[in-house]
Amino acid sequence: MDWKLSLAGLLIGLLVGATGMGGGSLMTPLLVLLFGFKPSVAIGTDILHGAVFKSVGALRHRRLGTVHARLSGWMLLASAPTSLLGVALATWLKHRYGDNTESVGAQVLGGALLVGGLGLLAKSFIRYQEKSNAPFLLTKRDRIAAVIIGFFGGLIVGLTSVGTGVFFGLSMLILFPLRSAKVVGTDIFHAAALLWVAGAGHLAAGNVDLRATAWLLVGSIPGVLLGSQVTIGLPDRYLRIALAMVLFLSGMKLLDVPNDVIVIPLVLAGTTLLIVYALLRGRVARGVVQPDVHQL
Repeated sequence: MDWKLSLAGLLIGLLVGATGMGGGSLMTPLLVLLFGFKPSVAIGTDILHGAVFKSVGALRHRRLGTVHARLSGWMLLASAPTSLLGVALATWLKHRYGDNTESVGAQVLGGALLVGGLGLLAKSFIRYQEKSNAPFLLTKRDRIAAVIIGFFGGLIVGLTSVGTGVFFGLSMLILFPLRSAKVVGTDIFHAAALLWVAGAGHLAAGNVDLRATAWLLVGSIPGVLLGSQVTIGLPDRYLRIALAMVLFLSGMKLLDVPNDVIVIPLVLAGTTLLIVYALLRGRVARGVVQPDVHQL
């Protein structure tokens, strides 16, 4: 199982580094459905793992000039405390329901995945026009919006580990005049800081498998570095649609909705092939067009 965890980490690292999404949305259900982790342990392990490898990705995106640090800071102002509230709520559910905790966790996670799938599907069909290279200065309205996003997003992340790429990325794409590359970088930069807070909470609550975390990092750290290289020009719309399908199927599985169990592995395999193809196309496009990302 060890090398399979590293392979899963590599896949998630590539996806997050290139698009800023798919970390908690994919890793948690993978740990539950394919590796047999309990939902509470899968969530805590995923969050702490994400904190480490997204920090590596954040540093890389910062060097590429694709991070709006002040926007990240305003979101973190609210998301950090509410993520701890989410962890506390998850721990309360564990003590409140006892032996039924894992079932409750699965239900909550399944519902979050269905909502995440809807958000990601909507994000896939938004017609986003590239903005100018002029610096984006935060207004009072922007700061308030960032705090509100952080409040709800942090709660979701602390409770389920889902939301850093789907919720925050979608919100920034809709509400702020940021270029797509900067949405990715800012999302990863904020997620790295937020997940350290939530990860510490889950570690203290005993919801982290440190051995599994280490094996995941063996694959995810090189994956996120490689994925960040193809952020500019990556044709990821169809990739987002495929990921939304995975979220729906994973959510239905955790909610015990009757479905053919053979479909889920097939969709995961198809998604893997699409990711590889997307990364190859993005690398080719990057070789043809070289935008000045430092002006983003």
